[in-house]
Amino acid sequence: MEEQLNTVFASYKGEKNELIPVLQDVQEEIGYLPEEAMREVARFVRVPESKVFGVATFYARFHLQPRGNHIIRLCCGTACHVRGASKIADRIKTELDVEVNGTTEDMKFTYEEVACIGACGLAPVMTIDKTTFGKLDPDKMKKILATFGEDAEGGEA
Repeated sequence: MEEQLNTVFASYKGEKNELIPVLQDVQEEIGYLPEEAMREVARFVRVPESKVFGVATFYARFHLQPRGNHIIRLCCGTACHVRGASKIADRIKTELDVEVNGTTEDMKFTYEEVACIGACGLAPVMTIDKTTFGKLDPDKMKKILATFGEDAEGGEA
């Protein structure tokens, strides 16, 4: 981890106003923000560890636990909810044996529920990584998950 942090720190001056960009780059490099990394960031930008932890826990884009190789985001907004998002959520949790904001044991998937994806016309909708899948039902969602094999990048449905 020390080498990864040094790689990130090399792009910065170590000033207080760099805290958020440094955290973003550390997360990009490591995949999440482990406690040890946050301590080193605090030291690097010369702020209290509590400030780093506060920032990391305030912003939803920062993650303090390892995440899966694929990030599933299911929309639970009004249009998606009305069109059956809760049934899809139940199926995802059952198929993957994962809870909301959890990661599968094999580190393949992290599952999140979000307020809106911005594709109401496709409701119910989810994204896996950067791909959007719409007009879902539990069976269609199961088939989509199956396309994310061990080495697969996934694909359009």
